[in-house]
Amino acid sequence: MIEIVNIEKTAYDKFVGQFEGFVKKMTEMGNRGTNKCLGDWLDNDEVCRILKISKRTLQTLRDNGTLAYSQISHKTYYKQEDVQSVIDIVKDRKKDAAWRKPRKKSESKDKKSV
Repeated sequence: MIEIVNIEKTAYDKFVGQFEGFVKKMTEMGNRGTNKCLGDWLDNDEVCRILKISKRTLQTLRDNGTLAYSQISHKTYYKQEDVQSVIDIVKDRKKDAAWRKPRKKSESKDKKSV
């Protein structure tokens, strides 16, 4: 059974106009991702290689706000200038970690016998 609904022309025109506006906005939103150029952005593997760190350390840098990032479709990207700005921070942390690293027992015995 077909149901027929009658509405005033002005209401119909208003509805069509709103629907066309909705379609236009959805089309613009759908095209946003296709216009992006990722040439200046780095992915996780590139950043790990540049900073000489593990993926877990990279996650920590993101979590604590040290390194800014953007996510697009579940993939993480970093601006080159943001990565460059944390190089010294990462180097300092590596030096601190090496200094705090406990000595092995064999190293301490060798030093005592000298």
